[in-house]
Amino acid sequence: MKQLLNTLYLMTPNMYAHLDHETLKVEMDRVLKLQVPLHHLGGIVCFGNVMISPGLIQKCAEDGRTLVFLDRNGRFKARIEGPTCGNVLLRMAQYEAHTRAKKRMAIARNIAAGKLQNSRSVLMRGAREAKNPSDEASLRDASHHLAKIIKRLPDCSDLEALRGHEGEAGRSYFYAFDAMIVADKSIFAFNGRSRRPPRDPVNATLSFLYALLLSDCISAAEGVGLDPQLGFLHAVRPGRPSLALDLMEELRSVLCDRVALTLINRKQITEKHFEERPGGAVLLTEKGRKKAIVAYQKRKQDEVTHEVVDRKMPFGLVPHVQARLLARMLRGDITEYLAFRC
Repeated sequence: MKQLLNTLYLMTPNMYAHLDHETLKVEMDRVLKLQVPLHHLGGIVCFGNVMISPGLIQKCAEDGRTLVFLDRNGRFKARIEGPTCGNVLLRMAQYEAHTRAKKRMAIARNIAAGKLQNSRSVLMRGAREAKNPSDEASLRDASHHLAKIIKRLPDCSDLEALRGHEGEAGRSYFYAFDAMIVADKSIFAFNGRSRRPPRDPVNATLSFLYALLLSDCISAAEGVGLDPQLGFLHAVRPGRPSLALDLMEELRSVLCDRVALTLINRKQITEKHFEERPGGAVLLTEKGRKKAIVAYQKRKQDEVTHEVVDRKMPFGLVPHVQARLLARMLRGDITEYLAFRC
């Protein structure tokens, strides 16, 4: 299936990628570094100063192949798209659902519930694996708090209140997150979530992995013909892929957070994989980003049971399945959007 094709990440400055018949070739200082049949690739992601030939850009657009440009730190810059795909009636149904408060709330509530349930699963796993009694207690307390918040959601009928519950759960989750880190605490101390910019190595790792997941969720939404800009839980703002942000909420903890913990606790990334920039920002180095990408891609190949469709599938396929479930709900094929639970 096209969604399971490899994503090619080009990270070295001044790389040049071009098309030779149906083969993608990557050169550095006119020396061939890589060649791969284009049909093996589902997407190309370029970090920083990477050059792409016009012929390759056009071919990707024609085939519907994802072509994304990020800065060297993983922040989104641009995305090249071909003609709009999908049924216009589906996008009309998406816009209509957004204007209907009850329907929008039902979708947003299930997304939030899925996120909190998966976050709680990560905390419970961390508690089972904890070797320090105080860490175990912290994780179990946070897990119980999330369980209480989940019970409030069915009675929540206001979108701002729902976001408030989600925010409260996020603070509780990240307050206990440090208890799951067992590597060098002098380097990987975690005192809460910080973004734009990340202020410590743990936040730098999380932010980078979230950027990769967001790109995948944008592709998932576009792949079924949904508008990635128009979400239900996240507020709509110019240039903000709100629907993609909705789709990634269910997967942040069980995909990105678990990858980050593995990288840190197995010492696959260490102090040398980070750099501090002016203003206090802490970012992954090029070698650190490569480590994170390899771990992320490997995690996407792990099989997971999807309860809704009742089958096992690679983790990387889950965003595409969720986008299809949302599309079916909007078309009226099913009565509600069913979140992914790991």
